[in-house]
Amino acid sequence: MLVSVTCAVATAGAQSLPSEPIALGGGRVTVGGDVSASFGSADPGFFNYTDYEHSALRLMRVDVSAAVKAGPHFTLLGEVRSENLGAVHPYALYVRIRPWTARDLDIQVGRVPPTFGAFARRTYASDNPLIGYPLAYQYLTSLRSEALPASADELLRRRGLGWRVRYSLGEPAAEPGLPLVSAFRWDTGAQVHATAGIVSATASVTAGTLSNPLFADDNGGRQIAGRIELRPFSGLVAGTSIARGPFVARSAARAAIGESDGNEFTQTAWGGDLEYSRGYYLLRFEAIVSEWRLPMAQPPPDQQPLRTPLRAVSSSLEGRYKLRPRLYVAARFDHLGFSEVAGTRETAAWDAPVTRIELGGGYSIQRNLVLKLSYQHNTRDGGPLLRMANMTAGQLVFWF
Repeated sequence: MLVSVTCAVATAGAQSLPSEPIALGGGRVTVGGDVSASFGSADPGFFNYTDYEHSALRLMRVDVSAAVKAGPHFTLLGEVRSENLGAVHPYALYVRIRPWTARDLDIQVGRVPPTFGAFARRTYASDNPLIGYPLAYQYLTSLRSEALPASADELLRRRGLGWRVRYSLGEPAAEPGLPLVSAFRWDTGAQVHATAGIVSATASVTAGTLSNPLFADDNGGRQIAGRIELRPFSGLVAGTSIARGPFVARSAARAAIGESDGNEFTQTAWGGDLEYSRGYYLLRFEAIVSEWRLPMAQPPPDQQPLRTPLRAVSSSLEGRYKLRPRLYVAARFDHLGFSEVAGTRETAAWDAPVTRIELGGGYSIQRNLVLKLSYQHNTRDGGPLLRMANMTAGQLVFWF
């Protein structure tokens, strides 16, 4: 079906589609867009589900962005997004301030772009050579910020159930768990970015955390994040990131241990990434380590207390090779592992480790209209859900 739609678009004169952002008011207002439509295999193991409860392989996403320049020092930027023709969400809305036009330094205030990680800057379908997402940025762990396990045994019983998980403390309703780093929501706060020679640095203070970006704070704390990139020569980019902020909602912390503001229960993350491109090929590697500190509630008499921090480690290796100017192939290997906790009957990883291999490619019908195809092999070591799944998907991407 997707191939036939593509052929129809091409024969109808794909070159008539807009290929550049729309400029209004003498260039002071710029409007752009990004539309992607994916159709893939069913995902009974919920390997590709996102925190918006959609499968990344069965997703239609429409983004519309705008930038309004108010002189040389101020720009207002915003973006709205809709998934699967549902409600429209404000994805980004911030003011960019350039104190000095001759220096590469800007300040951004509002719902700002991510500071942490490399893939966080490539979450649009037009920037992703494959259809799936790296596990660290999409896979839903069994952790929630507003609901908590009362014991290590309760946490172990929820292994692999991050697509919809329920705990005995805090919010009683079953809701999706959280990834290591959310690729589908931006955080709210202030960010500073500067470049000098081969070095770029970014720092931010925001309301939420990497796992749980927020518009309104739920625990009275702030996340601090930073990133440094080095570009020593053409084709090589090396980056490192760090972030730390209160993770547990105030209501959940009080349900677990009584009166508490939750500020000591944090998510701390470290990341390192490397990218090298030359000629027809591109290679990328990224590793992320995240730790969460949760309140240690008094467990039931027959269960073991939960001892934290809980740690997760992800690694991702990605490559792309251009066979022809319009045709490329790509591959990504991902692994997501978890530290062990001791329950009454077993000592095991607190969530089920996951491995993913994705192979695919893309063909440019025109510069800004791309057809992608991919194959995914997913395995999960534990949990009651499907532990292995092979899936295929196709995606049509258009942007201007």
